[in-house]
Amino acid sequence: MNFKLKIWRQDNAQAAGKLVDYEVENISADTSFLEMLDQLNETLILRGENPISFDYDCREGICGQCCLFINGRAHGPLAHTSTCQLHMRSFRESETIYVEPFRAGPFPVKKDLKIDRKPLDEIIASGGYVSVNTGQAPEANATLIDSDTVEQAFDAASCIGCGACVAACKNGSAALFTAAKISHLFRLPQGKIEHKQRVKNMVKTMDKLGFGACSNTGACEVECPQGISISHIALMNREYFKKSP
Repeated sequence: MNFKLKIWRQDNAQAAGKLVDYEVENISADTSFLEMLDQLNETLILRGENPISFDYDCREGICGQCCLFINGRAHGPLAHTSTCQLHMRSFRESETIYVEPFRAGPFPVKKDLKIDRKPLDEIIASGGYVSVNTGQAPEANATLIDSDTVEQAFDAASCIGCGACVAACKNGSAALFTAAKISHLFRLPQGKIEHKQRVKNMVKTMDKLGFGACSNTGACEVECPQGISISHIALMNREYFKKSP
């Protein structure tokens, strides 16, 4: 398969960026999107040009590093799919593909398609943990949790922290990400003790870092590669206002 690519190139956060045209040829339909970029970079290196910078790690849809905006959608055209799990068979022969970094105020571009997502780590650091007593682990079956609660906790815990929810939101809100972390721990016994302070700290940190407010458009849920429900945002808002003085 052959494709025309328009890829965002930017030297650093202070430099002006622009879309640059490239062409790739003889790409297997079973090649992943990141592997296609690898092949393009090999060609650029052989031509003595600078390769395109982009983030990746596991390439298994787990780490959340491959944060690309493809043809105007976070992670590309397929629902519930991260960029590294997207294959070129999802595009038409000779299609023009636009590739850009996630766009959000708190996510400055570091170079080309690489962005700085440390603000998400700061939100987690402000409250995404539990305090536990050291010693022998208790018997797993000793703490009974009903199946509905377990499923809701697992839904929230499946967040990979990619930032697609932020990039998809017209307000640049991190509400779904923050709510998923809060909801995950709130629903389990281990997270109950620090819940009140956790909600306050994480929401305030999110606001302090410049993320926008949630206006309930639902774009975050649509573009989330894990399909995390916006019902977690409702829980976060309810608990925040309930716990606030």
